[in-house]
Amino acid sequence: MVSVRPVSVTPGSLTYSDIPWIVEHREDRCTLCGHCTSVCPKSAIYLAHRRQRMPKLDIANKNRGNDYRTFVGIRQKTTMANACIGCGMCAMVCPNEAITPAPNTNEHRSLFFHNQKGEPRKRGGRRNVSGPTLLDRILFDRISMLTDPALDAGRHEFNVTTTLGRVLSPEDFLKRTISGGWIPPTREIFPFVIGSMSFGALSPNMWLGLLQGVAYCNDVLGIPVVMCTGEGGCPPWVLRSKYLKYLILQIASGYFGWDEIIRAIPEMQCYPAAIEIKYGQGAKPGDGGLLMWFKVSKMIARLRGVPEGVDLPSPPVHQTLYSIEESVMKMIQTMSMAFDHKVPVYPKISASTSSKSVLNNLVRNPYAGGLVIDGIDGGTGAAYNVSMDATGHPIASNVRECYLDLVTQGRQNEIPIFAAGGIGKNGNVAQNGMALIMLGASGVHIGKYVMQAAAGCLGNEKNRCNVCNVGICPKGITSQNPKLYRRLDPDLVAERVSEIFMSIRTEMKKIMAPLGRSQSLPIGMSDALGINDKDAADRLQIKYVC
Repeated sequence: MVSVRPVSVTPGSLTYSDIPWIVEHREDRCTLCGHCTSVCPKSAIYLAHRRQRMPKLDIANKNRGNDYRTFVGIRQKTTMANACIGCGMCAMVCPNEAITPAPNTNEHRSLFFHNQKGEPRKRGGRRNVSGPTLLDRILFDRISMLTDPALDAGRHEFNVTTTLGRVLSPEDFLKRTISGGWIPPTREIFPFVIGSMSFGALSPNMWLGLLQGVAYCNDVLGIPVVMCTGEGGCPPWVLRSKYLKYLILQIASGYFGWDEIIRAIPEMQCYPAAIEIKYGQGAKPGDGGLLMWFKVSKMIARLRGVPEGVDLPSPPVHQTLYSIEESVMKMIQTMSMAFDHKVPVYPKISASTSSKSVLNNLVRNPYAGGLVIDGIDGGTGAAYNVSMDATGHPIASNVRECYLDLVTQGRQNEIPIFAAGGIGKNGNVAQNGMALIMLGASGVHIGKYVMQAAAGCLGNEKNRCNVCNVGICPKGITSQNPKLYRRLDPDLVAERVSEIFMSIRTEMKKIMAPLGRSQSLPIGMSDALGINDKDAADRLQIKYVC
């Protein structure tokens, strides 16, 4: 006898208990309005006819039979392409609380089916963790009591700005002032910078909301917040507006968007806050970026000077440069000349054991306006798992090494170091940022925290959502589809951005006040730090407390 397998069963067939998220549906509450199926970004659920057998038993006549009823209900797909990502949009729009995704507590087999068509698993860069990180465990334990009275954080005036750009030593500054020599440009900015997230990776509404929030912080609240554009430039109207002074324009390895920037230089009302030359990012060091064709809309294609609907890969390095020395000679000096030597220009690199070498090369050149170091915990819209999990260097020890190297040369704070990667991953953004500042950073770049706090990003390490790269973001944060990004109100994003930075400023004062510091940021003030991990204390050269 020959057994015949059902055609629908394949080696890759999955059941509901095999996928990471299971859609729980209450038929008794459902009114079949269809809201849930219409908003699902993965088309993981659908309305389907079901035929149910209803046993019928007539005891008196000893008859048995069956009745059947046919009805429409919610069904869940079990293919990997349509697997539920747990975003919860169905639950948000359901008027009857009849549906919700639930995490699968079993050891789901879908882990082994992600690598399809020869393409390894990619995910959005969330890096949330269940416990405190090293930065979360650092304590501010130098409390001024008698000889240096603590300040009242609620009433005292605090200087909470930092310097972006090359800072000359007092002797050199005086010498150049008297002789009429060139003095490097600097900017007084808020030490928490919105890090580089490109126009193209973010939706138009998200990008506009961030810009509106930054403008409100500067013009109304008096908090000099700046944001970095990332690769792809920015909308042409911004380049010709007064808001340009709140932006750091990034030159990435693909040079996307720079045609528009060059054309706009003669018409600029003001100069940008700075120019950032990106060599690497922490989430995928040594790997180039990729804006997938799903997100290359007509507007993005025009801005970047490419055809619509094509993949836009960025090379892992600048193809026109051989070394950091050549970068200083070509890129940094060229950009300084393009903006009349009035705009700070600096590189951004991935944290690695070679960071000190890059820094030492920058120290020797007066045109270098700083250095951004991006650690392994940096977020990204799309990266391979192996890049995010196993490639890179943690930011705390890397920044500390670089700062101590400057101290050895007597050049600390002349080249400002900005840290990025993992700041605020558990929500403690002010604590994490101030810890890095006391380890030697002049400021920090934050990106993922802003996405989650200002726009409600849903992604996490339980494999929830994390579809930033394919243009189906259910909140409309990283999508170029008008049906999706219109869900996001830029005015509400701007309101949340301003609230975030007001909160960060208040927490900074609460940290600085017990230290007795009010006139300047405690950059490199490592004697105020302690940690209950002996190995970490020795590595960072701070106090071991327990």
